[in-house]
Amino acid sequence: MTYLIGDIGNTETKLCVLDKKFKIIKRLNVDTLKIKNQYYFKKIIFSFVKNKIIDNKALFSSVVPSVFFSIKKYLKKYLNIQCQELKQTYYSKIIKINANKKQVGSDRIANAIGAYYKYKSDCIVLDFGTATTFDVINQGVYWGGIIAPGVNLSLSTLIKRADQIPSFTLKKTNKVVGNNTISALRSGFYWGYAGLIKNILQLIRKETKRNYKVILTGGFSSLFKNSIKSKVFIDKDITMKGLIELLKVK
Repeated sequence: MTYLIGDIGNTETKLCVLDKKFKIIKRLNVDTLKIKNQYYFKKIIFSFVKNKIIDNKALFSSVVPSVFFSIKKYLKKYLNIQCQELKQTYYSKIIKINANKKQVGSDRIANAIGAYYKYKSDCIVLDFGTATTFDVINQGVYWGGIIAPGVNLSLSTLIKRADQIPSFTLKKTNKVVGNNTISALRSGFYWGYAGLIKNILQLIRKETKRNYKVILTGGFSSLFKNSIKSKVFIDKDITMKGLIELLKVK
């Protein structure tokens, strides 16, 4: 018996197949916008689960309701799989929420669960996605978090809106003062986000009067890891680990 789990993000959707011991044995990342095309989805999903016996229930976290609806419909139609979205009825057994439950994204709940059950500690999950989010977990309770503009979103918006700003790749720069447009852009984005991260982590610790393990996930984790003075952990599967914990108790 194998299981299917997934995380539907604004930009990218991640799918994983688990074995009977809940270990990830296969993974796939796809462009979220393409999934609504049922012929594209049918093609990729049949290739992805080829020769795999999938349990008739799949669990997803999602911040894009219309895409979840499409996936739910297609999985039922083509594979007779009942697709369920992470809801309070799922997570209420293993984590408490000290925030507005209706407004917390299911991906962030999955991150919180994955972090707490993996690291057995108070944690801050810093997720570099379409938005840059910070989620705070104290003694197994999700306390809330912070949402800031995503790095790629800010980059693409600036390039799109400013006529003389060229496309560029973001890298760490040792010099703060740039001597040309590209080095100035790289400095602004790298040191600007590094400063944002450092300040928010300090403010969380000060406000809550606690120390935390910091878990980084998402595309820019490796780039910003060394800009954080305290010890950090990079865990690209933290969302999936949260979904796996939920499957174990369901």
